[in-house]
Amino acid sequence: MMNRYGFRKFKNRLFFIICALCVVVAVIPLVSILFEVVIRGAPQLSLNFLTAPAAKGGIGQAIQGTLILIGLTSIIGIPIGVLSGVYLSEFGNNRYAQSLRTINNILTQFPSIIVGITAYGIIVLALGAFSAIAGAIALAFILIPIVTRTTEESLKLVPNNLREASLALGAHNWRTTLSVVLPAAKNGLVTGVLLAVARIAGETAPLIMTILGSRYFFQGFNQPMAALPLEIWRDSLQPYPDLQAKAWGAALILILMVLIINVAVRLASRSRMKT
Repeated sequence: MMNRYGFRKFKNRLFFIICALCVVVAVIPLVSILFEVVIRGAPQLSLNFLTAPAAKGGIGQAIQGTLILIGLTSIIGIPIGVLSGVYLSEFGNNRYAQSLRTINNILTQFPSIIVGITAYGIIVLALGAFSAIAGAIALAFILIPIVTRTTEESLKLVPNNLREASLALGAHNWRTTLSVVLPAAKNGLVTGVLLAVARIAGETAPLIMTILGSRYFFQGFNQPMAALPLEIWRDSLQPYPDLQAKAWGAALILILMVLIINVAVRLASRSRMKT
């Protein structure tokens, strides 16, 4: 008995060490990237850098464009993604839902450049111009599958006892889903939305084909617009050190922007849960 217990204890420690090493191996590249971005990007930060347009050496128009794109894409994609996930989880026991689930899984892994080319061929050419609307629609096609998948998985984790209790009290299926299941899966839904927002915030390929970029501040939803990923991509390709430094600063701002959005949404969701 002691030998068996000792062997089990050894296996437990061994797998703990292996898991810890895997975590370290996964974290090292992330930490190195963050360290490099902070070291190279932090010296560029200033009020003029954050607020001035490109003509004056700033990225103010790119920050504004990224925030507009994130907001517009979220308005388009999050409701569709959440409703799709609710349908697949709560009412999706049929062949039609299985087909939708397969298509959604394929779209989740779809190359973003293909999304950009498709948006260019369908939206940009139809509107006759590059525009913020075209960029938001292209990013929405990337956001929707992620939100749908995470919503479905989060709702499946809700115990069936809650559904059965609500139905036993006479509530309809839609009422049970709205008042019982969705609040119970709230943390998972928020996590899924944040993952999707973080994904679209750094996409560059669809924006090249849809919003084109601009050196000016927002001029309309049907006009070309700047964005941080485009600013980083274009400045990093230039042979001039000052523009390359500007790209590092823009990369740091993009990381901080995603971090702030994540923290703000987390704090807001926790405060609502407490109330």
